[in-house]
Amino acid sequence: MKSYWFLDREGGTCHALPHDQRILADRIKQLEGDKTAETPDWEYAVKCGFAKNRGEYLDLLHATAMALTAERIDEVSKVDHPELILMVKMLDEIDIVINLLSERSVEWYRALNPEFSRKSEMPRGRKLRDLMRDGSDEALGEILDEIEQLTKRRSTLSGKVAAKAAEHLPNCSALAGGLVAARLAAEAGGIRALALMPGSAIQVLGAKNALFCHLSTASPSPKHGLIYQYRGVHGSRKEKRGKVARVLAAKLAIAARIDYYRGEPDPVFITIAKEAILNAGRIQ
Repeated sequence: MKSYWFLDREGGTCHALPHDQRILADRIKQLEGDKTAETPDWEYAVKCGFAKNRGEYLDLLHATAMALTAERIDEVSKVDHPELILMVKMLDEIDIVINLLSERSVEWYRALNPEFSRKSEMPRGRKLRDLMRDGSDEALGEILDEIEQLTKRRSTLSGKVAAKAAEHLPNCSALAGGLVAARLAAEAGGIRALALMPGSAIQVLGAKNALFCHLSTASPSPKHGLIYQYRGVHGSRKEKRGKVARVLAAKLAIAARIDYYRGEPDPVFITIAKEAILNAGRIQ
C-alpha cells in the first residue's frame, strides 16, 4: 500500500481522505512518525479524485499546512508555559506601583510634616508606612492602607509564582529558588529560550545596562544579573561571588534543558549541582 498525505492506494484502488484540515493535518503527523509517506504528486491527486485540478490541490495543501502550523505553535506555547512568564511580569509591575506610591506618599507626608527631613534615617516598607500614619490626614491614610493591601497581594502572587516555577522548572527552582528561576525564564523570553542559552548568557541575564556599559566603555564586565538574587550569590564573600555566579549559571543551563525537554526533577543532578555551587563559595 502506498500512502500520501491526501490518500492511500492499495492495488489499483484509491482511498482519498475528506477535505478536513484537522484530519489531513493528523495524517501528515502520522506519516512523519512512520516515515512512510510517498512523494506528493498533484497529478496523482487529481487522477484519484482528491482534487479537481492543480489549483485546488495547492489550496488544500496550503490550508492543511496552515492548520498544522497553528497546531504546532499552540503545542510549543503550552510547553513554554506563558502563564508563568505573565505572572512574573505582573509581579514586576506590582513592585513598580508599590515603589512609586510609596515614594509619592513620603513626599506627601513631608508636605504635611516639614520636620520630616530627607536627611533623617528612615525605615522601609511596612515600618515606614506605620511611621507615616502618625501625622497623616485621612486621604494619605487611605493611600497607605491601599499600599498595604497591594503589598499583601504581591506577597501572595510571589508565592504562587514560586509554586508554579517549581512545577514547570523543577530543576532550576531546586538550584536557585522558584522566584529566581521564574524571573530568569521571563527575562530570557520563555522556558525554551532559557534552555537554549549557555551558562555565560544566563550568568548576566538581567544585567543589560551593566553589559552595555562594559561593551561601550572600559567599565568592568558584570559578574551576575538576576542570579544575584539567589542567596548563595549575594550571601557569598565579595571575592567569591563571581565564581559562585559562574558555577550556578553553568548548572542552571543544564537544569533548564532538563526542565524543558524532560519536564521532571533529576535528584542525582540536583544533588551534584548543589554540591558544586556550595564548593564554589567555600574559602580555600
